[in-house]
Amino acid sequence: MRQSYRKTYVIGCFIIFLITSCTSSQSTDLVDFVNPYLGNISHLLVPTYPTVHLPNSMLRVYPERADYTGDLLNGLPVAVTSHRGSSAFNLSVFQGDELELKPVIPYSYDREKITPYDYFVYLDEQETSVYYAVSHQSGIYELTFGHTDPVYLILNSRRGELQWDGKAFSGYQQLQNNTRIFVYMEPDIQPQGANDKAASGQNAHLVLSYPSNTKQLKLRYGISFIDTVQAKKNLYREMSGFDPSGVAEKGRQTWNETLGKIKVDGGSYDDKVVFYTSLYRTYERPVCISEDGRYFSAFDGEIHNDNGAPFYTDDWIWDTYRATHPLRTIIETEMESDILNSFLKMSEQMPEFWWPTFPEITGDSRRMNSNHGIATVIDAYRKGLKGIDLARIYPAVRNAVMEKTLAPWSGKPSGELDRFYHEKGYVPALREGEEETIPEVHGFECRQPVAVTLGTSYDEWCLAQIARELGKEDDYEYFLKKSYNYRHLFNPQTGFFHPKDKDGNFIEPFDYRFSGGVGARQYYGENNAWVYRWDVQHNVADLIHLMGGRENFIRNLDQTFREPLGKSKYDFYSQLPDHTGNVGQFSMANEPSLHIPYLYNYAGQPWKTQKRIHILLNQWFRNDLMGVPGDEDGGGMSAFVVFSQMGFYPVTPGIPAYNIGSPFFAKTVISLPGGKAFTVIARNFSEENKYIQSAELNGIPWEKPWFSHDDLKNGGTLELIMGNKANKQWGSASQDAPPSEGELTD
Repeated sequence: MRQSYRKTYVIGCFIIFLITSCTSSQSTDLVDFVNPYLGNISHLLVPTYPTVHLPNSMLRVYPERADYTGDLLNGLPVAVTSHRGSSAFNLSVFQGDELELKPVIPYSYDREKITPYDYFVYLDEQETSVYYAVSHQSGIYELTFGHTDPVYLILNSRRGELQWDGKAFSGYQQLQNNTRIFVYMEPDIQPQGANDKAASGQNAHLVLSYPSNTKQLKLRYGISFIDTVQAKKNLYREMSGFDPSGVAEKGRQTWNETLGKIKVDGGSYDDKVVFYTSLYRTYERPVCISEDGRYFSAFDGEIHNDNGAPFYTDDWIWDTYRATHPLRTIIETEMESDILNSFLKMSEQMPEFWWPTFPEITGDSRRMNSNHGIATVIDAYRKGLKGIDLARIYPAVRNAVMEKTLAPWSGKPSGELDRFYHEKGYVPALREGEEETIPEVHGFECRQPVAVTLGTSYDEWCLAQIARELGKEDDYEYFLKKSYNYRHLFNPQTGFFHPKDKDGNFIEPFDYRFSGGVGARQYYGENNAWVYRWDVQHNVADLIHLMGGRENFIRNLDQTFREPLGKSKYDFYSQLPDHTGNVGQFSMANEPSLHIPYLYNYAGQPWKTQKRIHILLNQWFRNDLMGVPGDEDGGGMSAFVVFSQMGFYPVTPGIPAYNIGSPFFAKTVISLPGGKAFTVIARNFSEENKYIQSAELNGIPWEKPWFSHDDLKNGGTLELIMGNKANKQWGSASQDAPPSEGELTD
């Protein structure tokens, strides 16, 4: 009996050891929570892509196919040159009749598996297993063949030149503007023949042939934006041999270390998948394109020394300034400083000294509206990031508003429309059927007069804050006054921001859901008036005042989530395709909506923020193929998820404060520079207990629905006592509202 008990005890201990070991392993291998397929089927517009890359690295790949449900792969990827951009080069492998060779081979495929650092796919008709692993500027393929036919390798450049020197491929593909991407690729086994030594033009390609019964080939390659010599250096610096598993293991370690800067405990498995997948996506861009201390800049077409400061590009700032940049001010302070200094270098390299808006590998594409890169500067500076030279930066950000046109999607100098704005304080709208005469205005994107007026008001608030930090009092007063320009378009009769014509008259008749054509661009931008009603993130206190006080403000917020579409889904989305992820007229699918759920904090009802955040994330961000409601924008929307699941959000970049929401985990630990940590603890945590009953910050009772960046960056603990019913008193006092610019007193 005793012996049986001892045996049972030993077995029990062994089982506990195994469970503990597995749990420990799972907790440290955070990369295993990343699901690159999450959101790969879009609700309407652009899906996410299952991108294989290391954090902010130059080399990125994903399978080439029409979309996730595409039945064929178009060859094998070599490099992606911009977020959501097409691949550069293409690698194909083929066994069969030489007469069937093409520049790019289409493949039937199966058993695909993608992680952030490697990729496997089985080409079933070819009976070829493909394994790929990525490094920062180089990658490696391992190809295992099932047929006994001769093997052909095809490297394709869609527009460029390729050479085969008997040992390796090299060449370039021409991208947009002045930019080329270069490749140096070598196989581990030399071929028995090559179709040619060089090729150029459209679909330039070279073919290597291998004998029958070839079982396996490995190909390693480096890329560069400088030249093929540098591509070779990049390869040899990162890979000493042909070992894809070794490269993958390094990539796995890199991702575990990076994702480990935020560790969560408690919460469901799916919530952790959504969290770490979102965090992984915030590291897709911008990308570091420094190569051995040099980089090619598309902003002037020259090769520069980086002088020890990495150069970053490919950042759609209109999308990322709201949450992605603020996230880096917490967990990647040095990188964020390097990114902003890269923006400064771009400004200095471009013909006009203007801060960039959409810097890409191929230059600044000047997309969207406003110049919200200005917000990234003051936000980082006020959060204490080092190396932010406001004196050098200020002329560039000031010129971006005062010298560059405010017309959306334009890189032209300011003109008549801009003179009107700076004199009258708003962008005038055209009446229906009125002909556009302003040459700076994009034919499809239109003036977006309300969106531009509101967005520029915020940009000018940011300029005022920078001027104040520099002691430029005249500029501070000038831009601070202009930061209230949104008031010119506020319609007190309706409580909406309403377009005006050049004579100062509201456009009538008007429908706040549907007026403005496709994307409501004639008046707003991608979203309708219900979303832009809240686009005064720098001065929520004044918006409450304009709406007649906290009670009316809350009523209008509630109605945003309740107002019907007003048309069939078909008709609604035909006109407003970016306005998906709807809860009433609120659009979870587009960045201008991200701060809206947190606005209840400003008007005394934080419990509604706590409720709404859980509803929205549970409805729209899920661990499945349609688990993202709209264009994710390479980190723009994902950072909102990261912040919101941690339990707080930066409503106003430029004000170093965070609105408290409601956490999705029992414990979140954020590693900070200098070995410090900020911890969010949710006592009584459960899926049902989403309401804050009370709070303590560093052991002190805390009644405010916000805290400062200093509270965070110095390390500490925010402890929240949670319950399943709202404590409607917590955080409700008007004096405890989050900070904003405040009401204009003159």
